[in-house]
Amino acid sequence: MMRITARRGVLATGIAALTTVATLLSTTPAQAALPTPIAASTARSYLSSLTVTTEHSRTGYNRDLFRHWITISGACDTRETILKRDGTGVVTNSSCSATSGSWYSPYDGATWSAASDVDIDHLVPLAEAWDSGAYNWSASKREQFANDRTRPQLLAVTDNVNQSKSDQDPGTWWPSRTAYKCTYARAWVQVKHYYGLSVDSTEKSALSSVLNGC
Repeated sequence: MMRITARRGVLATGIAALTTVATLLSTTPAQAALPTPIAASTARSYLSSLTVTTEHSRTGYNRDLFRHWITISGACDTRETILKRDGTGVVTNSSCSATSGSWYSPYDGATWSAASDVDIDHLVPLAEAWDSGAYNWSASKREQFANDRTRPQLLAVTDNVNQSKSDQDPGTWWPSRTAYKCTYARAWVQVKHYYGLSVDSTEKSALSSVLNGC
């Protein structure tokens, strides 16, 4: 009888543990899967090596010069690929459009259940890249930049937050979630360093201030 009681106790404990795990899984927001940025120490080193100069004229810039949302696999383009990467329980139709899922925006901490509420942010905006050196790039390099899934450059976020950010750099814009600022700074510097883009003095100062606290 004691053995049966003990087994029942173990079983009850196991069920309770599984119930707890299930509850956590159902309430934990989906986490955007941005490729892990470089360490803060590396970012500080990279930042110190970036060319500091005033931004180039926006004259001649056109978003279409950066061919984006290219086909990645089958019917899936870059946007749809990032939506699947960054979401939880994402279901797509035959055209690869997300019909359901959950997306957590690390910029503002909001969770969305409709893909239409989510934008794919170019962490370093296309216009900012133009101002920082991309005006001199080839069409193929601009396309690579606009669809880069290897570096921490593309991220699913709340659409109106992305629109509010627009083409601003860290000299004037940061995610509202303080907890994400370090990640954002590390990612920003990594992308700029990889593509040989410059920074302006205000941008560098803002990045330095955050990275020094990481």
